[in-house]
Amino acid sequence: MPTPISELRNLGPAMESAFAAAGIGSAEELREIGTDAAYARLLANGARPHFISFYVIEMALQGRPWNDCKGAEKDALRKRFDRIKAGTAANDRGALRALDRILDEIGVIPKRG
Repeated sequence: MPTPISELRNLGPAMESAFAAAGIGSAEELREIGTDAAYARLLANGARPHFISFYVIEMALQGRPWNDCKGAEKDALRKRFDRIKAGTAANDRGALRALDRILDEIGVIPKRG
């Protein structure tokens, strides 16, 4: 039987629900996917980026208290978070350009030069 995500240290029912909505249904699946890919899926599913949420997941997967992340380790996690967030933002901009193109084609917005 799969382990509920809420049984991982630091992760409660709200995170379990967010992961379920993003298609991640168990602690085993979360471990297999890893922090970066799982967080990217949360963002792709509409979660707002928040650094603390990112490193809480990382600490949970290591079985450590959420506030155990400090110094150089936290700096390295921040760089990973920023890369994931930037990738999501780039995808959002691409989606907005595609939406503008469709709205332009059907005459909802005026053509741009």
